[in-house]
Amino acid sequence: MRATEILLVDDNPADTDLTSEVLARNGCPGHIHAVTDGVEAIAFLRREGKYANALLPDFVILDLNLPKKDGRTVLAEVKADPILRKIPIAIFSTSQEQKDIVRSYELGANCYVSKPGNLQAFISAVTSIGEFWFGLARLPREEER
Repeated sequence: MRATEILLVDDNPADTDLTSEVLARNGCPGHIHAVTDGVEAIAFLRREGKYANALLPDFVILDLNLPKKDGRTVLAEVKADPILRKIPIAIFSTSQEQKDIVRSYELGANCYVSKPGNLQAFISAVTSIGEFWFGLARLPREEER
């Protein structure tokens, strides 16, 4: 059985590093791949260019406020694609705006978690994401899609 493939899409290197570290420290059973903008995220998911040999992720953690192509657009494109739409996507964003939360769910997000402003709460939020998605939930694997 192969490891879970996780795509982390965030333009903040500190958030990316901390999220990856917390998931790994808490026994996340997978490989974490990180990209920094929406264009790269779509290229990774469609296995284009330098991502031609990438494994399709089993789970995506997506920030909304990204350069080049924002997370809302990435989410809409993924959920409109018959091959990619089954991949669960957790929105992990600093936005606590109700319109962003509602719109994310309308576009097909599987959950929405607001990024806390302080370190301890951030670690707790990432730990909770990991515990739920990699401990309780069942993820569709590429070979099952």
